[in-house]
Amino acid sequence: MTEKEYRSHPAISRSELWQIHDSPQKFRYFKEHPDEPTPALLFGQAFHKMALEPDTFDLEFAVMPDVDRRTKDGKQLWADFLEQAENKTIIPTEMYEQAKAMCEALAAVPFAQKLLNGRREVAFFWTDERTGEECKCRVDCLNTQYSQPIVVDVKSTTDASTDAFIRDAIKYGYDFQAAMYAEGVSKHIQQKPLFVFIAVEKTPPYAVNILQADELLLQRGQNIFRECIEIYHDCKLSGNWYGYLGKNNQINTLALPAWLAKDVT
Repeated sequence: MTEKEYRSHPAISRSELWQIHDSPQKFRYFKEHPDEPTPALLFGQAFHKMALEPDTFDLEFAVMPDVDRRTKDGKQLWADFLEQAENKTIIPTEMYEQAKAMCEALAAVPFAQKLLNGRREVAFFWTDERTGEECKCRVDCLNTQYSQPIVVDVKSTTDASTDAFIRDAIKYGYDFQAAMYAEGVSKHIQQKPLFVFIAVEKTPPYAVNILQADELLLQRGQNIFRECIEIYHDCKLSGNWYGYLGKNNQINTLALPAWLAKDVT
């Protein structure tokens, strides 16, 4: 299944549920008004394709040629390029070179390559038992060579150090992703998988870190998944895609966080 086919499938995805976590109102808006891919998202797509499916990279991406489009020859070369790149995602040369350097750094880590020695870009679909909602996930790699299956997720990041990555995991919902993906995979293989992140920095020397999600991280992620899927289900039934005031339009309390409140009392 291609990424385009996966994205068009109506089941709810991790990225969509993460918008629900922000607010149902935003989820519905962006569902009806999808944004154009940001440069960061475009880079992530190109890097993932090059790292996980390099043999078919050229079928989906085209790299901009270095031509002067102000000249007659340059205009013709650009027109020829656009014709050849039809239906492909066009990326600048700098983005291509950056992704290539990161992939070379990733390939230089033997254990990372062992982890990625499995089925790549595999889509899973399942029905949530409590809500009956159809769910989906597309894992970067499922490695079944060890006694316990391993779901491997490759992340590009500005800082792959363990302390920085855990902050990103909480901020961007990587714990939620790990729990949701692990649940989806386990429905198919009838065994609970481990979940491992491979983080690659975007700047030289493109440092690589490998991090396994522990049970507490997965439990927190599972709690968020359950909260989001229940909200999604409730909003679908009620038609009330509420915002920050909640489904009952209640005013929120502006309170000091616990770590700051103790200095006041």
